[in-house]
Amino acid sequence: MTLLDYTKALLNPTGLTGPPLLPISIAHVLALSFAAIYVGSLYVSNHTRLSFATYVDGKGVSAGVLQERERKANERWRDDPDVIRARLIAVSMASLTCCTAVEAIIATSTNRTVLEVLNLTRKYLGFTLGSSFLPHLITPILFLGPLYATYLQQTLPFQKFWFPKQKFLNLIGLRTYTLGPLTEEIVFRACVLAPYHLAGCSPTKMVFLTPLSFGLAHAHHAWTRINRYGRTRQAALKAVLGSTFQLIYTTLFGFHAAYLFLRTGSLLPAFSAHAFCNIMGFPEVAYEIRTWPHRKYLIILLYLLGIAGYVYTLPRWTETPRSIFWPST
Repeated sequence: MTLLDYTKALLNPTGLTGPPLLPISIAHVLALSFAAIYVGSLYVSNHTRLSFATYVDGKGVSAGVLQERERKANERWRDDPDVIRARLIAVSMASLTCCTAVEAIIATSTNRTVLEVLNLTRKYLGFTLGSSFLPHLITPILFLGPLYATYLQQTLPFQKFWFPKQKFLNLIGLRTYTLGPLTEEIVFRACVLAPYHLAGCSPTKMVFLTPLSFGLAHAHHAWTRINRYGRTRQAALKAVLGSTFQLIYTTLFGFHAAYLFLRTGSLLPAFSAHAFCNIMGFPEVAYEIRTWPHRKYLIILLYLLGIAGYVYTLPRWTETPRSIFWPST
């Protein structure tokens, strides 16, 4: 390889030149198709579909508070072991299908050998280790406040109330903290972003355009909420509000995960951020202040420091040489 060839490889790691390889309209269609494949896999068979009683008595209100009703014997809820197993298999197959589709798109859009197509597909899907561990620390920095509250609860690793077997070493833990985040990041980050890059979209457009499909993909949980809370007007209102809130925060997380993926060129930082957020849950600063009023100002300070640390580290700790999506200057 000559010095000129090496310089070109540094500036253009994919080796793709010329006009965009896909129309933007096709990228939109592919992104929606990948989302539909993933969500649709949850309903493709009787094993993956949930089932609820046709008649629900509506007894979901206790002491004026809407509560989840008891599960009936003939129902299938999302936390049932056989449902979890079937759905994990389904989303794994959906992820493989989407990855294969990306490979086919690259193969038909470029004049490359089989090995070159496989290597290019690997780069587009972010199947790399990344060049640094620092991107994995950005999300925990943002959560300095919630991490301190977890410390006060004594539920951090190796504290008094840390029970990893109950939380992680079971089917619900496998779904919520491992395979769920991994398959969602493969489809909604890697597979969705690849066509937009091939269509010539800028990194900024990809960060703010693609997460909406991730947010909308969670809307189907509304039907589950309606049924689990008694199928009443109150349950419907709770489902709408809950799904709207979930749409907002999953879309916001999508911005964060897309930025991590594009800046690093690796799927791993987005996956670790997703798994970490699932473990921590949504921050509840008001509840934490009420619970530990004598630590009020320290909790607020750590929340503010977390936000400041996030703003400072995000662009600096994600800069990656030779990222195919976000070339370093």
